[in-house]
Amino acid sequence: MQIAGKLTRPFFTEMEHLPTGTRIETAAPKDAGGDASRFSPIDLVAAALASCAATAMNIHAQKNDIRLGTVEFVIRAETATDPRRIVQLMLRCRIAADCSDEAFESLVKAGKSCPVRLSLHPDLKIIEDFARIDVR
Repeated sequence: MQIAGKLTRPFFTEMEHLPTGTRIETAAPKDAGGDASRFSPIDLVAAALASCAATAMNIHAQKNDIRLGTVEFVIRAETATDPRRIVQLMLRCRIAADCSDEAFESLVKAGKSCPVRLSLHPDLKIIEDFARIDVR
């Protein structure tokens, strides 16, 4: 996997996923001088965690014949200054799965051990709420 990118104007970047040609643009948040018109790089870190958790649950479900429906998530990042950094991520996942409690717990474990999560610094506080929703 390879991504190419460039600063396109002050506070904006553009990136391309070279294998597919898919493009993403970022904009700095308002508190950093940008206009917040697109995902910020910090937003992408948060989105990476949430989407990786959902993807890991899906992969686990496929490999273990677990009937997984939707996985919906909301994630929020809190930042600090001096130095500017992410200090906390709060992830809320709602999972529709027609499975035993044991299988559901294995889905949650897969989500909590996704590659992005395992790559984040251990000092980064991650608050997670994984819950089952009705599959009807």
